[in-house]
Amino acid sequence: MSKIICSAAIRGAHKIAYRVEKKYADVLKKYGPDQEIGFPDTAYFLPIIYSMLGIPVKNLGDCQQVFHRCRKLLPPLVKAQMALPYLAPALDAGMATLFYEEIEEAIRYLEQPDFYLRGEDVSDDNIWLGAANDIILRKRGVEFVDGSAPGFAAILGSAPDSETAAKIAHELQLKNLYVFIASQNNGVRFSEQLVEAGVQIGWNTRLVSFSPDVSGAVFALGFATRAAMAFGGVKPGDFRKNLIYNKDRIFAFVLAMGFVSDEWYANAAGCINFGFPVIADTPIPEVIPTGICTYEHVISSVPHDQMVSKAIEVRGLKVNVTEVPIPVAYGPAFEGERVRGDDIYFECGGGRTQMVEFSVLKEMNEIEDGKIEVIGKELADIEPGTKLPFAIYVEIAGRQMQEDFLPILERQIHHLINYAQGLMHIGQRDISWIRLAKQAVEKGFTFADIGKILHSMFHKDFGAILDKVQITITTDEKKVQEILEQAREAFKQRDARIADLSDESEKTYYSCTLCQSFAPSHVCVVTPERTGLCGAYNWLDCKASNEINPTGPNQPIEKGEILDERYGRWSGVNEFVSKASRGNVSDVSAYSIMSNPMTSCGCFECLAAYLDQCNGIMTVDRDFKGDNSPCGMKFTTLAGSVGGGAVTPGFVGHSKHYIGSKKFIKAEGGIKRLVWMPKALKEELADKLNARGKELGVENIVDRIADETVGLTQEEILPFLKEKKHPALDMEPMV
Repeated sequence: MSKIICSAAIRGAHKIAYRVEKKYADVLKKYGPDQEIGFPDTAYFLPIIYSMLGIPVKNLGDCQQVFHRCRKLLPPLVKAQMALPYLAPALDAGMATLFYEEIEEAIRYLEQPDFYLRGEDVSDDNIWLGAANDIILRKRGVEFVDGSAPGFAAILGSAPDSETAAKIAHELQLKNLYVFIASQNNGVRFSEQLVEAGVQIGWNTRLVSFSPDVSGAVFALGFATRAAMAFGGVKPGDFRKNLIYNKDRIFAFVLAMGFVSDEWYANAAGCINFGFPVIADTPIPEVIPTGICTYEHVISSVPHDQMVSKAIEVRGLKVNVTEVPIPVAYGPAFEGERVRGDDIYFECGGGRTQMVEFSVLKEMNEIEDGKIEVIGKELADIEPGTKLPFAIYVEIAGRQMQEDFLPILERQIHHLINYAQGLMHIGQRDISWIRLAKQAVEKGFTFADIGKILHSMFHKDFGAILDKVQITITTDEKKVQEILEQAREAFKQRDARIADLSDESEKTYYSCTLCQSFAPSHVCVVTPERTGLCGAYNWLDCKASNEINPTGPNQPIEKGEILDERYGRWSGVNEFVSKASRGNVSDVSAYSIMSNPMTSCGCFECLAAYLDQCNGIMTVDRDFKGDNSPCGMKFTTLAGSVGGGAVTPGFVGHSKHYIGSKKFIKAEGGIKRLVWMPKALKEELADKLNARGKELGVENIVDRIADETVGLTQEEILPFLKEKKHPALDMEPMV
């Protein structure tokens, strides 16, 4: 490894160590060793330190142990006469740098709690997003597992101008890569250049502006280490497996633009530990031999129009980009794009006009594959800002097609349309909403292009079951109304089908093991009355999914002999779960929270927990932002404690709408045990809960359930429950 690079990396690590330890001494004196520190809304503490050293940094006092390890890692400054090699000490200096910078950023969160935004979106006043919370990790991290995001580019510095920055970001988006941005070059930052160029930044467009400083690189690498723990089953402290997982599974690289300081070299050495090479636009020394990285470690003097392609080559990344015949860019990177205000050329649905998207099954001779028809006005016929009724009518035929497959395909319309740059789609069925940007229309986008997207992608993703796709786009009000009436009748029949099914009436249930990549022992058992924990799959969806992909995650389970009707235990289910969990779980109860409850992965919409003082349960959903709940933990802490595929009596993950099911914790008395839930969730499910309560002989049960406006501890909510005569207080003890 180059002596110049090693010397600079070690020199930079010492500078960072001095700076952070000096800052730490000041805050320790001010706040004391018991002062809590960390990144918000995560169960992974300071993730690089936690994943590499196994040290959960919870307060300022815990940093002492980390500093002790850092001082051991830090090599002495390089002397002129020092002999080769330099690789090992430089890499050690890089890891020490990351540990120091995580503590530095945690101190920033302590002293400047509003410096970083929380969530996925930037604001007009602040573009720095800081550490991703666990909700973002679950939502975005799984994309690195399923391949929809092949990797990420970590950008340090800035491009020569805003136009070049926008071109580089756009090229990375087209490759479906995430872009993690930190640092500055001569006071100019890449994120600010993108904003200046009118490019939307934030998690939704995969252009993530972590920090204005180079220390923000730890947010990118921290995301990678958490991905290894969450999705790769790597244990905290197992640094070797974590680094190997990142090298083999998280295809990331660094684009360094501008003057490379000693501190940059130190961070680059940290990245190389992960197998992430560095591509620079300046004439710094190169590190050509392979070793830690798949190919070269450092490549320099790369022209800006070649940086992305060179980085992909050096990282050994294979990128598959779907080509669709439309005039705008297309790919998952644009799914979260927003079209706002003055940028809107056309809008439909969303309460502004009526919109519906609907698919029907046809005979092979009834439709023409690839035929796309627009009925009513096209984009060329309307003025900017126009709102029209809108219908997307998809006719599908295929020898392997079935009526049950239609909802599966229909649900994909949302994602497939959203992949087009400049087009925003929200919702499904008859509550969809589309906005089209002026920039897309200027490039020649038309309504017919929506049909081209669906035709191309349906054939690509579902070619095994369909043979023909014909699409009609309608803006004529009368025609839209006709399609709407037809669709609503079909939707009603589809919903009635699952509503009429019961666990007793079906002999076959279905598994969902999609989450086993990060929860190896988790097996979700989906029954007609028990939806998947994530809320995305019901029994009919799993049945259709299995027929589309017989070797996929939704496998049939013959439930076998009834072992316990009250608790929901069947011999066939236990046998399947034991095999699918590799012997880790052998006995589960579908209807109980206290006796061998089903495993929880971490992707659940809600988590229920036993409350001993109230003789009942609470449930909290992923959208609840409170820092506490009556069981003593916030959602992210609960998820970190209960998820991962463990059977945890007293806790169970579930979907939102399962709360209204007859089988929801049936063994303990159903929703008569539900004593607390977030107010927003309670309002969302009020009608369903009251109807279920009435069936159980309890009128207006929603009014008897406490929420955060009543209290966040059992002591605070118990008087309310007594006043409202909540049925749980008079039921038999749960334990």
